[in-house]
Amino acid sequence: MFRHTRGHRGLIPAVTKRLKTTATTSQAPERQPLQSILIANRGEIALRVGKTAAQYGIRTTTLYTDPDAHSQHALSSPFAINLSDPSQYLNGDRIIQTARDHGCQAIHPGYGFLSENAAFAKKCTEAGLKFIGPPWKAIEAMGDKSRSKDIMTSAGVPCIPGYHGTNQDPDFLKEQAAQIGYPVLLKAVKGGGGKGMRISRSPDDFLDQLSSAKSEAMSSFSDDVMLVEKYITTPRHIEVQVFADKHGNCVALGERDCSIQRRHQKILEESPAPHLDEALRQDLWDKARSAALAVAYEGAGTVEFIFDNDTGEFFFMEMNTRLQVEHPVTEMVTGEDLVHWQILVAEGGKLPLTQEEVHERIKARGHAIEARIYAENPDMNFVPDSGKLLHLRTPEITDTIRIDAGFAVGDEVTSHYDPMIAKLIIQGPDRHAALQKMKTALEEYEIAGPITNIEFVKRMCVSPKFVAGEVETGYIEKNKEELFRKVEVPYEAWAQAAIGLYIAEQGLSGSESILSSQTIGFNTGLSGPRTFDLVEIPADGNNASASSMTAHVQHVGPHTFSVSVGGQQAVQVTSKLDPTSNILQSFYPHTRLETRVIRDPETNNLILFQQGRQYRLQLAVPKWAEKALGLKDVANSVLAPMPCKVLRVEVEEGATVNKNQALVVIESMKMETVIRAPHDGVIAKVVHKAGDLCKAGTALVEFAGEEEEKAS
Repeated sequence: MFRHTRGHRGLIPAVTKRLKTTATTSQAPERQPLQSILIANRGEIALRVGKTAAQYGIRTTTLYTDPDAHSQHALSSPFAINLSDPSQYLNGDRIIQTARDHGCQAIHPGYGFLSENAAFAKKCTEAGLKFIGPPWKAIEAMGDKSRSKDIMTSAGVPCIPGYHGTNQDPDFLKEQAAQIGYPVLLKAVKGGGGKGMRISRSPDDFLDQLSSAKSEAMSSFSDDVMLVEKYITTPRHIEVQVFADKHGNCVALGERDCSIQRRHQKILEESPAPHLDEALRQDLWDKARSAALAVAYEGAGTVEFIFDNDTGEFFFMEMNTRLQVEHPVTEMVTGEDLVHWQILVAEGGKLPLTQEEVHERIKARGHAIEARIYAENPDMNFVPDSGKLLHLRTPEITDTIRIDAGFAVGDEVTSHYDPMIAKLIIQGPDRHAALQKMKTALEEYEIAGPITNIEFVKRMCVSPKFVAGEVETGYIEKNKEELFRKVEVPYEAWAQAAIGLYIAEQGLSGSESILSSQTIGFNTGLSGPRTFDLVEIPADGNNASASSMTAHVQHVGPHTFSVSVGGQQAVQVTSKLDPTSNILQSFYPHTRLETRVIRDPETNNLILFQQGRQYRLQLAVPKWAEKALGLKDVANSVLAPMPCKVLRVEVEEGATVNKNQALVVIESMKMETVIRAPHDGVIAKVVHKAGDLCKAGTALVEFAGEEEEKAS
């Protein structure tokens, strides 16, 4: 849940001078304090908004659906309304009626969902509800990427070269791409969050990329109109947080560098942006304010720019007319609560700070960086994962370490929603200190259950070029070899897993442990020597590359064990397993180790946390057990990497396919993913058709075996 022990002090300081940003201002209404807000969102942003509202005595009503009825946000308020079906989070008419039925004065849409829906904002106003966001006309103007480019050009904000017109004929768009020059970026006019966005690098792939982008845009936004822009080869994504009120005040609350991305979605965000000349920084702020003023903006917004590392130029990309996921970074470097600012503006109040005061705040407060913690597998192209949080340990919260989360231990990360589990936000006196603190905090962050990106983010934070501030949006792709290097499981991890299993199996810890649950064919009840065949769970799903070890354990004295791993000479180890924390403390001849060992009761997988790293192992199932349990050989099957819906099947039975050829297109957690052939072969069976819902691990396509191929 949202935890921020620093509090929100000094939110409305005395203001002696205000920066007027318009020549004339109409008479603004007097401030009308809000008493009740309906939060039209879920997860951590619902908790985030509720936290600030509660600090100011504002009653909140939350929404939930059947799949997240027991989630943290659903339990956070005594006023909670069940919408039943997940799709109802987008039913604006029902949400407005719900707000009116329950006496709410205002609606806060969070981010995503309805936050950038101009029609919804307009309906809120017409229904007599305050929409805690910008005016609907501003949302409409900036939500259309083509129209917004025209507005920015007129306002003197530089825009990237491209075609933003209405002619959507594929051949015409291809001609425009040729005139702009490859590579080009295809982007949905109504898009956001990386959806409906593809890069075409040559005329050969243009139509395929266009088709894919349009399909995803239609699925996500019910609109597949595209624009074509010049794709900058070494870009940075730099955005400016702006805020405006009804009294003619508009400030820039600093910039954030959000260049570290996958699938056009952010992983790490920081402020200030590294290696920006101060004059250039101020120019960015000025252009961002010009963008907001051009559409008579009110409330929180983010003006996003593409910065060309090669030329030092920047171009307007889009304006997000809402609070951003990464807003805590700005809160850390300004000391301000942006949700409270949103409420103040909606009530008709004035901004708490002038531009000069903001500038002084940012200079004094150093650097902040945010890491998004996702349930996803980076080694499998960042595909989302799901499952119950079996174990959750977070870094200690301090004035400079903050966690915004929507999940607690025991909660389920489902395939219905975005897979973000939490955000870890760090503040330091400078970038180096903030990164060092982030590295340490990530080493203390433990999640067992779904696969997460924590190990990947750890590697990012020590990547030499990133540490040096040499960032760009293509960073991950250009540094794949370093960032996705295989980390060998150390001898001690194999040994700790075996000792932990032995102690739990024999009841030597003195009480029940999560490790004590019965495992297939292994819980013999014997007190003699035991042999454990352990296999690494490969992060990339390639079992052929997985390492394995055989460990022998013998109880030789009080808390003392003889352990041999991989045929090496046995050593004596003194070990104790704490059944409450599942921490195994062991004294080896050369070192002392504390290892947390978690067993997944559904899979019997072992998740180890040792010296700031996670290792995933499993007990090898004997051949006789495979046969007894009827376990199917899936060597020739292509499996669903996550719970999903099949959108399209791209092959037919009997077809010969090449490695990396598209087989099936699936959708999960609002993301469209192409499942490709792992090798050359012949399709023996298409298991699922378009529209089918599949569990993770379900076979989607089966390849013919060698004998079947010969027969054909």
